[in-house]
Amino acid sequence: MSVIIVLLLASISVAALFLAAFIWSVKKGQFDDDYSPPRRILFEDSPPE
Repeated sequence: MSVIIVLLLASISVAALFLAAFIWSVKKGQFDDDYSPPRRILFEDSPPE
């Protein structure tokens, strides 16, 4: 029975760690621009003058 409690606590702590990392990355702006990166490769850069 104690093994279940240990595994439950470990899984909850890992889930909380991933949730904290996700919230931190959202606050830092990691997921702000989700439109232009896939479309940027479709167009060539303008040639230098």
